Amino acid sequence: MENRAQWGTRVGFLLAAMGSAIGLGNIWRFPATAYDSGGGAFIVPYLFALLTAGIPLLIMEYTIGHKYRGSAPKSFGRIKKGFEWMGWWQVAISFVISTYYAVIIAWAIMYAFYSFNLTWGDDPTAFFVGDFLELADAGAIGGLVPKVLLPLLAVWVITLGFLARGVKKGIEVANKIFIPLLVVLFLIIVVRAVTLEGAADGLSAFFTPEWSRIADPNVWVAAYGQIFFSLSIAFAIMVTYSSYLPKKSDITNNAFITGFANSSFEILAGIGVFAAVGFMAFQYDTSVGQLAAERGVGGIGLAFMVFPEIVSQIPGIPGLFGFLFFASLVLAGLSSLISITETYVAAVSEKFNVSRIKAVLLGGGLAAVISLLYATRGGLSILDTVDHFINTFGVALSGLVEIVALAWLARSIKGLKEHANQTSDIMLGNWWVVCLQVITPIVLGYMMVQNLILELSSAYEGYPVTLLVVGGWLVAIAAIVVGVLFSMKKWPHNELEFNEDEDSKGAAK
Repeated sequence: MENRAQWGTRVGFLLAAMGSAIGLGNIWRFPATAYDSGGGAFIVPYLFALLTAGIPLLIMEYTIGHKYRGSAPKSFGRIKKGFEWMGWWQVAISFVISTYYAVIIAWAIMYAFYSFNLTWGDDPTAFFVGDFLELADAGAIGGLVPKVLLPLLAVWVITLGFLARGVKKGIEVANKIFIPLLVVLFLIIVVRAVTLEGAADGLSAFFTPEWSRIADPNVWVAAYGQIFFSLSIAFAIMVTYSSYLPKKSDITNNAFITGFANSSFEILAGIGVFAAVGFMAFQYDTSVGQLAAERGVGGIGLAFMVFPEIVSQIPGIPGLFGFLFFASLVLAGLSSLISITETYVAAVSEKFNVSRIKAVLLGGGLAAVISLLYATRGGLSILDTVDHFINTFGVALSGLVEIVALAWLARSIKGLKEHANQTSDIMLGNWWVVCLQVITPIVLGYMMVQNLILELSSAYEGYPVTLLVVGGWLVAIAAIVVGVLFSMKKWPHNELEFNEDEDSKGAAK
């Protein structure tokens, strides 16, 4: 078996996996999704989705990486040579995501510093779109915005700097710093938020169950969607990260720890966000429901328009609260960006037989150059369009194709189950097979049909058709084309060859 970089410790791997899963979406997507889908009642379908799709898929991807010892293209290619393109498709998706993800982190860096002087003034929304982003009309590009450009360069220097140092000395060290610090900062935020006037009303709105909503199939789809998007599944990330695990690794246990840690942070984020929203509703003498309907409680709007307004009204030292919130976004973003970028660094290094440094400079450098597009005056609408389409018709679709290919076409689930059971304390049984062969494909398939119908019924956010075609559909299709083209190149030294018997002996030792 070839020599391969490894994590220094199990904790290092778990923190890196958690760092990938715990990203910006945990902080601004989950609270809004839960609130809109029945409040406390949403926890039921959410936990069901975690146990029947999230953790089973995590176990599958951990097992693939651990067994086949390669990046996503190499690992899928070793399962079946015709599957290599799926790995490159996922790598291409991660590449696209990394180009705009870095820009959002750059915004958060600037807002962390703006917090001390409450630079956004009395109208944070006008400040964000006007003074900060200098926003142009949707579809236009405009010139570069210096206030975004400079922190964006810093984001890439930090990210590529850690990646260049390798798995153990770079990625592992970064996450050993970022994730504990993120948890500490967010705990401080939550403690302060729940002590604000009106916080109880916000938490009541978040946790009060609307049990009738459980009968709504859309709520269940929302639960599966939240689990799927928040666990870094079908991004090529978890396959890549698990390929650096030592031969003796408890795969199943690692997946359960990662899954529950991610969900725990999401619930923590929900508490912090809705306690703060409750305070804002109290200040305006309105209800949380009305405020949520008017302002929204999720996405970029929550982070950069609503939250600054909340910060400005907090008694005591509002700037410190704001700094902690945006610093948390930066830490969550950086740990995720490192994992996203590692997918194509590893794949390019293996396929083209170049050093890690060269792969970092080539892949990361190209992503950094493309990310400048989102640092222009028209960057927000382009970012929103690319993000929507690459997630809906990139990540979700690639996940569906992956599970159908592995569970039904290659019939490889049995072999993966045997491999995981050789190294794990928690044994996989028929429940795992049923989840992957039946439940997950049905749910993802239903999601895709529903998303396609919605997409074709109206223009997303009312954006110009040209923007939606070029920045949306073409980007999503291009990721598939890139996957096919890259898979056509031959591997050096016949690296797709894999000895199943040798693997079984090694895992069993």
